Amino acid sequence: MPPINQITADIIDASIHIHADLGPGLFESAYEELLAAELTRRGLRVQRQLVVPFEYRGTKIEFGFRLDLMIEGRIPVELKCTERPAPIHQRQLLTYLRIMKLPVGLLINFGGDRLIDGVQRIVNGYTGE
Repeated sequence: MPPINQITADIIDASIHIHADLGPGLFESAYEELLAAELTRRGLRVQRQLVVPFEYRGTKIEFGFRLDLMIEGRIPVELKCTERPAPIHQRQLLTYLRIMKLPVGLLINFGGDRLIDGVQRIVNGYTGE
């Protein structure tokens, strides 16, 4: 299994290529489908629209939240297509990481002129592999 840093680098690279070729303006679902296809071509295992149940103080929530993409079963990716992402998007992904007990996730906004400005690596106590 590739290291987390390699997986996140591949996700970011694929996202940059898609955005460079197509630019902003498509629906989030289109970028999701394109990114999933590109990552699959690169040999990564991709799950789309993954429903994540969780338990809190004895209460089971069957439909806790839905991830846009889960890569290799360990990197959640949330996609946005807004001019400026809201700070709640970062906190939302951090909450997902805490619930799933995962160290790193990516928030990628395809809505801006330069994709690199819209990539955020969210860390949940991650110190490296």
